[in-house]
Amino acid sequence: MAWGYLFPTACVFAVLSRKQPLTRKTKSRMPSSTVPDFNSIAPVYDLMAKLVFGKAQQQAQAHFLSLVPANARVLILGGGSGWILPELLRQSNPGYVLYLEPSPKMVGKAQDRLAKVATETEVEFRLGTEKDLLPHETFHVVLTPFVLDLFSPDQALGMMQRLSQALLPGGLWLHTDFCTPKTQPLWQKLLLWGMYRFFRVVSHISARGLPPFEALFQEIGYKTRHDAFFYAGFIRAQVLQKSGIPPQGTNWA
Repeated sequence: MAWGYLFPTACVFAVLSRKQPLTRKTKSRMPSSTVPDFNSIAPVYDLMAKLVFGKAQQQAQAHFLSLVPANARVLILGGGSGWILPELLRQSNPGYVLYLEPSPKMVGKAQDRLAKVATETEVEFRLGTEKDLLPHETFHVVLTPFVLDLFSPDQALGMMQRLSQALLPGGLWLHTDFCTPKTQPLWQKLLLWGMYRFFRVVSHISARGLPPFEALFQEIGYKTRHDAFFYAGFIRAQVLQKSGIPPQGTNWA
């Protein structure tokens, strides 16, 4: 199925590989050079994803959103254009959402999406990364949708450790990303290689391949409670839980 998407995707990649000047409409500090830059492809990122994966990425990210407890404090790191926000608010009723995203253009798109949604949930948009979390901030749920794959294993581990510090005991981590089955088809290997090559050029990501997510989560003490696979096993959605007793009165159903 993926072969039918490769040619149009390659054409899009070729066009977008021509770097264009970036503009900023914010006075927030510039992200460090280690932060991938998605400003140049923000206008067409969702289109690119649909060309390659159809609805699989969105289905995977939305699959476990109903597990977010009512009134929970939720952190979304690297949510991109923000399509996940209306879906989160449709499937659950969090009390507060921090949308933490390093791309100004992606934040703008996410704000535009939220403006069309009627909700009583408090949503804060913050330009930055996990390094811009405040020391006292804590959350019941953390979401990392297709973000940890942009970094080397050491960088990903550092990010995960910081996010874990902000997650309350017993908290849930909804992680969605690509995975590599033991018997990975050739088309998946080629597609993964092409994506990393493209994003290293266009968005300056540091990763050259997928981090060992399973080993990294085990290293910081997380266990998988639920998982589901999409796109012929190429995409995995996980619900992991932090050890410890959840805050009193919290329902982790």
